[in-house]
Amino acid sequence: MNMKNKSSVYKPQCCGAMITNGTSRREFMRLAGGAVMFSSIGLISSGVQAASGNYEAMVLSCIDPRFQDLVNKKQSSDGLSGKYSAFTIAGASIGVVAPAFSEWSKTFWDNLGASIQLHNIKKVIVVNHRDCGAAKIAYGDAKVATPALETATHKEALLEFRRQMQAKFPALGSQLGLMALDGTVETFA
Repeated sequence: MNMKNKSSVYKPQCCGAMITNGTSRREFMRLAGGAVMFSSIGLISSGVQAASGNYEAMVLSCIDPRFQDLVNKKQSSDGLSGKYSAFTIAGASIGVVAPAFSEWSKTFWDNLGASIQLHNIKKVIVVNHRDCGAAKIAYGDAKVATPALETATHKEALLEFRRQMQAKFPALGSQLGLMALDGTVETFA
């Protein structure tokens, strides 16, 4: 409240001129409603979807800053820009299924349930990545010491993720991948 003005009526700074210039509450609401309608039309015509609606997928990826842009570029090249919800957690599928991170699991599954309810998603795209610190924390350095061991460790976590997802949300499809530092993705059936 503006303390210099001894009036007991609060006048917001953004609209103060309209109020002091004699604009009635009814006129103010009419103008505000028009602005909301205009902005909604702008969102619709610009292709921006509402918070709820029909989206293609949820993308589960890792928090590693080296992969944020690569994951977004991959989804864009697959035609999914603006068509997926995202969940980012250390290790991607490892953060959901590894016993070392067991307390995180419920948060992910609850969030997936919300995405299904709000976005009507059809599948979960999981993007694990090479040189993952969370994999080392969860399984130890020996499980990721060579490219073959690293691939096997990620494949095991990805397939366990799919198994758990199918038990909880049998109607959802999945796409499982292991991204390299150059952005290429090895997929697992």
